Amino acid sequence: MGNDGACGSIGPAARFPVRAFVIHAVHDEEVVIMSGKTLLAGAIALAVTVSGAFAASDPLREKALQQFKPVPSVVPAVKHNAITRTKTELGKMLYFDPRLSRSGLISCNTCHNMGTGGDDNLPTSVGHGWQKGPRNAPTVLNAVFNSAQFWDGRAEDLKAQAKGPVQAGVEMANVPANVVKTLKSMPEYVERFGQAFPGEADPVTFDNMAKAIEAFEATLITPASRFDQYLEGSDSALTEEEKKGLALFMDKGCSSCHNGVNLGGNGYFPFGLVKKPGADILPPEDKGRFKVTKTVSDAYVFRAAPLRNIALTAPYFHSGQVWDLKQAVEVMGSAQLGTELSDGDAEAITAFLKTLTGEQPRVEYPILPVETATTPRPQL
Repeated sequence: MGNDGACGSIGPAARFPVRAFVIHAVHDEEVVIMSGKTLLAGAIALAVTVSGAFAASDPLREKALQQFKPVPSVVPAVKHNAITRTKTELGKMLYFDPRLSRSGLISCNTCHNMGTGGDDNLPTSVGHGWQKGPRNAPTVLNAVFNSAQFWDGRAEDLKAQAKGPVQAGVEMANVPANVVKTLKSMPEYVERFGQAFPGEADPVTFDNMAKAIEAFEATLITPASRFDQYLEGSDSALTEEEKKGLALFMDKGCSSCHNGVNLGGNGYFPFGLVKKPGADILPPEDKGRFKVTKTVSDAYVFRAAPLRNIALTAPYFHSGQVWDLKQAVEVMGSAQLGTELSDGDAEAITAFLKTLTGEQPRVEYPILPVETATTPRPQL
């Protein structure tokens, strides 16, 4: 969850109707690997990725491969946190458990809903006591590929991010001691923490809660977008209009900030580099990364938004005030590039951005541990 920035079987089928799971050993721990329709297809795709043998049958693809990478079908390694099946299962339960909040109503999934593109589709999220958060909630999908979390990058990884909203008064409004007391009050959680963090004398800790949530969130990747299929050699994956949009996206300079696996999430840039948007889109009181660094040059600097699945995550920008994707493209053309995009160019870039929607994770809503007499009661 995070203002800054799933029920049942969740998310529409994208490319494949089924997800497969296979286990392999890394550092003597079992790691979840997700493939597409079949393990064979996943193995082939992975082999192509590892070898770098993408078909560069046209100059546009060759140029794109210098700036972008497909979302892998394999869950990436996470620094200082082995992604085991027991840990991801625990993390999934914690992600959906509203009892981590003071009110007992708000979970991570409240603001990062797995059925709506990994966010809540609100300008800013609604937290404890119906308070509105200060920024639009970023998507959790593919967040593991970001170099830092939150719009201002104040959390270095998903572990650090997971701790923030739980304690934020405007969000879940809880404190670590109460979270730990809640978890320890339920025997099933105690058992699962012991399995996920073997060998630890006291595995039920606030830090381990964050590690488990991070492990689950690391599995929330969306491979097999049409753009990825194009990068991997399928000429027919994109229409001519979408290819035109890709070319414009690179030639106009959009890819200077939005590149890599996530087409963003890996750098900080002033919003309004050439021309500042209106106060509704760029609220003057929110100075972005300046709040973190206290450096004057970081005023109104924000992390470049990741563009994967952008068609699913309206409204846009940290203020959440633009609902139309084409309008967002036009705002960025003016604010960041200093150019007024023609209607045709804006349409083509928007068409390209819609090809970034990948295979959505299918997450079965977990059955959560039963409360006991010692479980802290909700405080509304």
